Amino acid sequence: MRFAAGVDVGSTQTKAAIVEQNAGPVAFAIVDTGASVTRAAENAFNVACREASLQPADVGFVVGTGYGRYKIAFGNAQMTEISCHARGAHALFPNTRTVIDMGGQDSKAISVDDNGHVLDFVMNDKCAAGTGRFLANAAEVLGLGLAEFGALSAKATHPVKITTVCTVFVESDILSYLALGKKPEDIVRGVHLAIAKRTVSLARRVPLEPSVTLTGGVSRNEGMVAALEEVLGVPLQVSPQAHFAGALGAALHALDRVDASFESGVWRTAV
Repeated sequence: MRFAAGVDVGSTQTKAAIVEQNAGPVAFAIVDTGASVTRAAENAFNVACREASLQPADVGFVVGTGYGRYKIAFGNAQMTEISCHARGAHALFPNTRTVIDMGGQDSKAISVDDNGHVLDFVMNDKCAAGTGRFLANAAEVLGLGLAEFGALSAKATHPVKITTVCTVFVESDILSYLALGKKPEDIVRGVHLAIAKRTVSLARRVPLEPSVTLTGGVSRNEGMVAALEEVLGVPLQVSPQAHFAGALGAALHALDRVDASFESGVWRTAV
């Protein structure tokens, strides 16, 4: 059996995926990134190996991706998160033509062809607007956990209008609405809609064509998903493994290398 792995080192969390040539994904793992990128990558990979009942040496090739990809000491190669999220989204939903990835510190939109190859992309990595960090800050101002923050949005009846999507200034907006007696759920919904409008505006800088697949950690925020669907006017494809799309894509790229090694008669180990 041929196994390959992908490790996606994000700013907040590090994800790992292991795939087998004939069975597809066989294990996923997620750990907090913390202060040591290298240690987080090792931990996620080892957890995934245990989940798959494998030894690290059983994995034929490891591709690293994400902002910390060059710190993965045991990796065989590195690839950009753009290529990996495109490949992972296509694997989860083969009809994907646009990928919206919302992570902890950045967001991106990717146009892909019918084989999952990148046609065009645009990335917001200079501002926290439309990222998990923005949502976390807004939730903190309201004294809510992120899970509670996402669910509360559905209870809104009169969403407020958030005038800024700047992480620094949104606190002022939220506090002003609280002082006016606005309901927390209406404020939360306003935050989600403001981020959705900014994100869709970003995505329209590439050919924004259906079907649209959402990836990244923010995909687990149900309020954010609903707001994006409202602004887009089309349903989003969201997999239970959407958070692992980058790691999955990296693992599939790694599997290509394993197959090439077998065809050339060379077996390469990951460690």
